[in-house]
Amino acid sequence: MTADLVSALRERLAAVRDPELGGSIVELGMVRDVEVDDAGHARIEVALTTVACPLRGTIERDVREAAFAVDGVTSVDVALGTMNPDEKSTLLRRARRLAQAQAPTTTLAPGTPVLAITSGKGGVGKSSVAANLAAALARSGRTIGVLDADIWGFSLPRLLGVSGAIEASGGKMQPIERPVGDGRLKVLSMGSLAEEDQALLWRGLVVQRAVQQFVEDADWSDVDYLVIDTPPGTGDIAMTLGRILPQTSHLIVTTPALAAQRVAARAADFARKSNLRVVGVIENMSAFACSCGEVHDLFGVGGGQSLADELRVPLLASIPLRRAVSHGGDLGAPAVLDDDDTAALYASVVDRLVTDIAPPVGAAGCSARLIQAIEDAVDDAN
Repeated sequence: MTADLVSALRERLAAVRDPELGGSIVELGMVRDVEVDDAGHARIEVALTTVACPLRGTIERDVREAAFAVDGVTSVDVALGTMNPDEKSTLLRRARRLAQAQAPTTTLAPGTPVLAITSGKGGVGKSSVAANLAAALARSGRTIGVLDADIWGFSLPRLLGVSGAIEASGGKMQPIERPVGDGRLKVLSMGSLAEEDQALLWRGLVVQRAVQQFVEDADWSDVDYLVIDTPPGTGDIAMTLGRILPQTSHLIVTTPALAAQRVAARAADFARKSNLRVVGVIENMSAFACSCGEVHDLFGVGGGQSLADELRVPLLASIPLRRAVSHGGDLGAPAVLDDDDTAALYASVVDRLVTDIAPPVGAAGCSARLIQAIEDAVDDAN
């Protein structure tokens, strides 16, 4: 009798879904234990991701209602606990698999590469890297979507020199466009909806919903790449993006400093625990070249390469401190458009992305590239 009740309870609890992740609390591993005594008194232990989970009341109520729906249950005690690191890791892996199988519909064409520019901490120039990389990709003749997902610290409208109101057409937000070389940028940012000096007192579900709307309710249909400037760290926004865009690849930005390198490693660890690819490291502020000709390693040496080696991914570039980068950001003119040295560095990153790491839709697949490489080698031998 008791075993049958426990089985029936678990089956019923499988219908209870986490309001944020969308998966069954049983499938996600949130139900630690289910006990029922001979009198029908049930005790259900549920592990939440955090003590301050804003949805704890909802989950507790849903669990209680599900339990009382099982014949033979006379009372219900719901014990809410907090997950340990291993349980959180398991939950994230399961949630990612669910998201990949049930990813929301977006206007992105199937196979469109999504590049998240990520850092573990602020102050490493992540947004500057995102702006210049997007401009370099567009300069090569492509249409590049740019999503400023740093809801609180938006800066891309200024860095990319875009302004104006976001309009809607066909029920979708239309990103603001800017021509760049032979291509164009399509930029969507909270900075186009709020004043530049306006603080947004948002948190939790409100922020997650804003990011979700930027992805799902915007017209990204004709972009060759979607570049996302993420906020520092591994919080709600990073988790939301990973859930709704499970095809995302992460580029980790760090400075040579050990502190930045170690925090960036946590961002990479988060991505991998979320079943997302980490495809490369970009070291920013690698050195400062004085007009006198001397080079000063203000933040140390080798941090980017050390992190890349640890993560077993390539170091795509070491970007030095250059006045052209900061000056171009202030003017809304990315340095890759006017400064030859900066343009050359980012051009090498673009070449690596386009030809190897994240080819655009329609590019030759792995087999085709392998065959072409063999044919080229044979031609060279002849």
